Amino acid sequence: MNLEQLRRAGVSDRRTRRLCGPGGPWRRLHPGVVLLRNAAPTRQQLLHAALARYGPGVVITGADALQAHGVKCPASSDIRLLVPTHCRVVACEGVRLARTARLPAPVVVDGLPFAPPARATLDLARSESDPARLRHWLTLPLYWGLCDRQELLTELDAGPQRGTAAVRRVLRELDERSIQAHGLAARVLDLSHLPPPSWDMTICDRRGRRLGDADAWWDELGLAWQYRCTPGPGGGFSHLALAATGIILVRCTVRQLRQVPQEVAQELARAFAEASRTPRPRVRAIPTTPLGDAA
Repeated sequence: MNLEQLRRAGVSDRRTRRLCGPGGPWRRLHPGVVLLRNAAPTRQQLLHAALARYGPGVVITGADALQAHGVKCPASSDIRLLVPTHCRVVACEGVRLARTARLPAPVVVDGLPFAPPARATLDLARSESDPARLRHWLTLPLYWGLCDRQELLTELDAGPQRGTAAVRRVLRELDERSIQAHGLAARVLDLSHLPPPSWDMTICDRRGRRLGDADAWWDELGLAWQYRCTPGPGGGFSHLALAATGIILVRCTVRQLRQVPQEVAQELARAFAEASRTPRPRVRAIPTTPLGDAA
């Protein structure tokens, strides 16, 4: 609560100072903002406290905003806030302010205003100097299906251009379709409650000859999942070579991942149970490509 709210409730500033003092039951989070208990605040309480400090019109961005949109990523140490250019309040400890003339229309989640996914991502990316972490941040919204690469580029073009060269280079290099497909597959896997597989594996016979590829592979069972299959009879015959070895193989399209995820999850669970009852085929698997950044 802020001091004005406490005054309206009949609590004087003097009493507030005493209650927030050493050994008191309250804790001061920011100048004029009090937590009505003396315990470590949760992240949600810190976000509310930051908004109470800087007033209406402020938008939360960065990792906190991505989390609010459903992304599984750790919160950054500082809370990132977008504030209007006329706001002259000095940043407090644990809060990073970015004044902007392009304050986005917020997405309200649990009563808190968050930046849209593309803006939140780029607010992180613009300030990231480590190439691997830059790639990771730009991969996240594609992986979680929050926006596409063109939306990121449009948002990038609309903002300040200084320091955007590295961001543009990484966006050009990202395999958007592969990242999005992998994100959809990971969410289907969550529905199936199966143990985690190895991703993007090449399956070989005992002599090392390639038989085919698996987008996901459970090595202890010899269970393969191909989720980037083309609809219809096309798409090659590598699945026949895999099945001939005794591998239990589940095949689907990206459209099925998006439109009928529960059905694909149930098919995976049935295949896992079948593979558990059958001897493991005499094959070995090696990584095809590095794992996706957001996996």
